[in-house]
Amino acid sequence: MDRNPDGAAASLTACADGPLLLRGSFELLTQDGEVIDPGRRTVALCRCGASAIKPFCDGTHKSIGFQAPSAPTSDRPLDSG
Repeated sequence: MDRNPDGAAASLTACADGPLLLRGSFELLTQDGEVIDPGRRTVALCRCGASAIKPFCDGTHKSIGFQAPSAPTSDRPLDSG
């Protein structure tokens, strides 16, 4: 869990076969550092890659049969740095 500039914690939940749910106080940015206005304190972020409103989820994962678990399927590799 990361802390935001205002000090409040945010949480990110991976949903099985679905989006990432981001809840709480957070700042959503483009890779260039521009702020994306989420319009609310809970957003569903696409992880299937097929949403027409990326980075937000539009439910397309259901119609394309996207599958992904909510937990890692193996251990993460150790950082070699």
